Amino acid sequence: MTNIDKISLYLRIGQNHSTMKRLLLYLFVLSAAACNSAKQQIVLIDDAAFDTEIDGRKVGLYTLRGGDLVMQVTNYGARVVSLWMPDRNGDYADIEIGYDSIDRYIDNTGERFLGAAVGPYANRIAGGHFALDGKDYTLPQNNNGQTLHGGTLGIDRIVWDVASHGKNEIVFHAALPDGQDGFPGNREIEMKYALTDDNEFVVTYAATTDAPTVLNLSHHSFFNLHGEGNGTILDHELRIDASHITPIDPLLIPTGEIMAIEGTPFDFRTAHTIGERVDCDNEQLRYGAGYDHNWIIDRADDKTIVKFADLYDPASGRGIEIASDQIALQFYCGNFFDGSYCGKYGRPINYRSAVALETQRYPDSPNHPQFPSCTVRPDDLYTHTCIYKFYVK
Repeated sequence: MTNIDKISLYLRIGQNHSTMKRLLLYLFVLSAAACNSAKQQIVLIDDAAFDTEIDGRKVGLYTLRGGDLVMQVTNYGARVVSLWMPDRNGDYADIEIGYDSIDRYIDNTGERFLGAAVGPYANRIAGGHFALDGKDYTLPQNNNGQTLHGGTLGIDRIVWDVASHGKNEIVFHAALPDGQDGFPGNREIEMKYALTDDNEFVVTYAATTDAPTVLNLSHHSFFNLHGEGNGTILDHELRIDASHITPIDPLLIPTGEIMAIEGTPFDFRTAHTIGERVDCDNEQLRYGAGYDHNWIIDRADDKTIVKFADLYDPASGRGIEIASDQIALQFYCGNFFDGSYCGKYGRPINYRSAVALETQRYPDSPNHPQFPSCTVRPDDLYTHTCIYKFYVK
């Protein structure tokens, strides 16, 4: 029986006071349900805002759906542009910080790496220099005299080929020529984004090279579980299964030491809100202007996929579990956002209004022989899996 049939039945029963009370109550329930449904509407970005060519290569916007998630992705930098998920009341919000058109990503005057794939070496390389097999390599210095996330071009400013696109997944391919941004080797990268029925966003990488090189690919989504532009992330609760970090110098380069975090503001083995200790009088926090450090995951190996971090927003009930086969996690809490530019809904991207959680190898590993190797040779297959599992409680 449809809703209209049920209302008609009530009307036929009679016009007595009790029946009318039931009718009014039923209409109220239907109205409330309709209003709640309206609040849950997902507003997708128009594909036309990303319809362009860059250096003769086609750029587009692609929509993925899986479980309760809806994501939009562009092949310019393999960026996640929007990511909608519900809260505990079923109300949706876009929790991904991003822009509403391809022009804003190309002519960006704000944060360059919003939602992007980053590499070929994610994070920093000191002085734009490293040596491999006795040969020196010089890279663009694009961050205070350091090389950050691959240099001038990286993999966030290229147009990726779309090898395939289905309802819940997209497969990208990139060919990086020998010498791009100073890195050696002709490298082939295949990367897949998939949304599962279990509300997982799964990122998988596979890469090869025809000459010895260094690889450290990662994903750079910025999340705010309140929704983009809806306040800071300082009330988000974070847990990281890590007993050590790689401490940094004032230029955010690892010193080469391994620092135990027990008794420090970096100990997230028990969940703490991000804002609880971020402004403590601590040298490492001063160097990073807050949290912008590499946590060494407590794990037995770098082969299996393990869950090791959790981000939760008590206000909305939204959360993200992070799992990977990688050995480290870069946690950055938006210390350099300043509100001078807006996201895709016209609201400023303010100080500490988003968090990045990047699975990776250690920063500046090519210059620290004591760090786990990031060298990839022609007979090697580089692989990396990162899983963001979204939940509501």
